[in-house]
Amino acid sequence: MQKLFFPELYSPFPYQVNKHVDVLADYAIEWILRFNLLTDELAYQRFLKSKFALLMSGAHPYCDLEELKIAHDWISWILMWDDQCDMSEIGEQPLLIKSFHKRFLEVLKGAEVTTKDVPLSHALHDLRERMLPMTNQKWFDGFVKTVEDYLNGMLQEAINRTNKIVPDVEGYIKLRQLTGAMEPLIELIEFCDHLQISDEARNSNYLKELKIMTNNIVCWCNDIFSAPREIASNEVHSLVLVLHHKHKLSFDESMQTTAKMHDQQVNSMIALEKYPPNFGVLVDAEVLKYVNGMHHWISSSMNWYSHTARYHTTEKLDVVIS
Repeated sequence: MQKLFFPELYSPFPYQVNKHVDVLADYAIEWILRFNLLTDELAYQRFLKSKFALLMSGAHPYCDLEELKIAHDWISWILMWDDQCDMSEIGEQPLLIKSFHKRFLEVLKGAEVTTKDVPLSHALHDLRERMLPMTNQKWFDGFVKTVEDYLNGMLQEAINRTNKIVPDVEGYIKLRQLTGAMEPLIELIEFCDHLQISDEARNSNYLKELKIMTNNIVCWCNDIFSAPREIASNEVHSLVLVLHHKHKLSFDESMQTTAKMHDQQVNSMIALEKYPPNFGVLVDAEVLKYVNGMHHWISSSMNWYSHTARYHTTEKLDVVIS
């Protein structure tokens, strides 16, 4: 395969790291090991080299340690399940994936776990028990809905994979907004920073559009940096690969086109932020913190690719749901 050249991406947002980054790095593996989410030494080393602690410390530079741990455990859980669906035999078994998703959601909605549950379900139960005392039921229910959207996206990917379907660009973008898990991860900004976002602000086109733009920016950036692995794995769920298949572009042309789309989203986001609605002085201050949280996610994800080895392997994974 030809060598790919990574295009330069536009990211004007400042990068900062949480003061608890070193503590989080030491903690990072504890939760994963406690719930037996790693199958062997290879998976253990791969997790350490992924450096999720650095990613989440940049995404949440000002939050307290316990909230930061929860955010870290969520990204760990999401990417563990993502890898199971993408890089193990499960990825082409949509009915099996659907059954696990059903149980995951039951646990998040309060079902008790038993010895019959898989480790990933026990991990979700732990997250629920830690989060609820720190927030309210209404917010948590909304958060669970975004997790459900993510799971639905992963199921659709499995259906596509099983039926050898390559989505068109528009369809892929909509699907990627789900499978990137950025909906729940953006919601965690509010949780981690204890923001008070009114329903009016939450439901405004302003915040909805900024969330979509942030989602696209982070996911398309990921599609660029993960492209070599996806190409080597014959994966099609990547904007780079969809452009290659559907528009008959070379891989380098697809990379450049994805980069242009990424930069256009950044510019659109900046333009929209120039004219924020007026929700009242107190809410406006909270909304500004929320928007800054989206900026932190964008800058942290881009910085992370210079440090992570997550996308350096194409080896198939063992199943961790047995």
